[in-house]
Amino acid sequence: MKKIFLNIISLILIFLFMNTANAQSNKIDNPENILYIDLKDGRVVIELLPNIAPNHVNRIKTLARQKFFDGIVFHRVIDGFMVQTGDPTGTGMGGSKLPDLKAEFSDEPHIRGTLSMARASDPNSANSQFFIVTKDSRFLDNQYTVFGRVIKGMEFVDKIKKGNSQQNGKVENPDSMIKVRVASDEKK
Repeated sequence: MKKIFLNIISLILIFLFMNTANAQSNKIDNPENILYIDLKDGRVVIELLPNIAPNHVNRIKTLARQKFFDGIVFHRVIDGFMVQTGDPTGTGMGGSKLPDLKAEFSDEPHIRGTLSMARASDPNSANSQFFIVTKDSRFLDNQYTVFGRVIKGMEFVDKIKKGNSQQNGKVENPDSMIKVRVASDEKK
C-alpha cells in the first residue's frame, strides 16, 4: 500500500511539474510578448514583461509596429554596464512624438540582459529610449522601469560598438538596430 501511495504521489508531482513547465513555456512562447531586435551580428530575442510594466511594454510594441526603431543607433554604450538606444536624433536628447510615460518601478532586478527604460531626472519622463544591461547593475533597481529581458542573442548585444568612456559612453559611428518587430507580427 505504501508503495502504491508513493507511486501516486510521484505521478502527481510529475504532472504538476510538467504543467508548470508548460505554463512557463507558453508564457515565453507567446509571440505577442516577444520582441525581435535585428543587429548586424544577429537577432536578439526579448521577453516582454507586461505583468510588470504594461504601459511601457505597450509603448515599445506600438513603436516597433510603427517601425520607429528601425535604423536607430546605440548612441550610448558603456563597456561592462549597458547599451542605450531608442533616440531618433542619436544624441540621447530625443524621443518619440508620444507623451512621456509614468514610471512603473518594480522589484525586478537589473541583471545582465535586463531591458529598462531610460529617462531624465523626472521618474515620469520615459518615452522611447531604453537600455540593455550588459553586467549586473543592481544599483539601478527601483529607479528605472524594467520591461523585458533578453532570452536569446546576448552575445550579439555584447558585440555592439563601445563608446568613449571619457564621454559618458558616446559612440562615434555607432551600430544600429536594423529592424525591431513584435514576434506575432513577423508571422503574418
